[in-house]
Amino acid sequence: MSTAEPILTVEGLRCSIAGQQVVEDVSFVVPATGITAILGRNGVGKTSTLRGILGLIHRRGEVRLAGERIDAMPTHRIVRRGVGYVPEDREVFARLTVAENLALAERQREPRREFVAQLFPDLVARRDQPAGTLSGGQQQMVSVARALLNDNRLLLVDEPTKGLAPRIVAEVADALLEASKTVPILLVEQNLEVVRRLAGGAIVIGGGRVVHTGRALDILDDADLIRRLLGVAAEPSVHASGERA
Repeated sequence: MSTAEPILTVEGLRCSIAGQQVVEDVSFVVPATGITAILGRNGVGKTSTLRGILGLIHRRGEVRLAGERIDAMPTHRIVRRGVGYVPEDREVFARLTVAENLALAERQREPRREFVAQLFPDLVARRDQPAGTLSGGQQQMVSVARALLNDNRLLLVDEPTKGLAPRIVAEVADALLEASKTVPILLVEQNLEVVRRLAGGAIVIGGGRVVHTGRALDILDDADLIRRLLGVAAEPSVHASGERA
């Protein structure tokens, strides 16, 4: 693990939605390089943790981006600080074309259009197609591509392979792996094979709290840990299908 200053430090994060507590007390750090996975059973607060970091839901506690407090900032200021977000449900603009969806995400004078085109050539071929007519996998590619257009300091990526065909899962994983060479990623993911391939570290959340941290492979290679922490009664190498963040 890198000895450099963490890109993200979360201390005592507590989040609520409509007055209901969804994250109880979460603390962790994200290294300045590579991919760190957030794991956990259904409904334990993984997605809410990402949304709390971004200020999309009510939160308390400390969140630092490269040492700077961002927990009092509104979401748009956090994004401008260089935090990209790929939401769980893609959230493309259905009536706009692929090209228009991507153009709306551009924040800098020279967006990384060529980089995105190399990662997702299918989007280039469909640039004039309304995003709402794309397959689920293609919409996910649009969602990931929007985050990769800018030179972010950190990417928050929420279940990017959920519900996708194996071929598309591999393409999305390839794109994230390539992106992680230049930007650290905090990844919520239910597919343990994807986690095994991509993640260096892992944070396990249970009941709105962090219950385990460590190397991703140390968790994935321990069938007892997987069963106890993730509720997957199977060998470590199988997919954890059916879980929702």
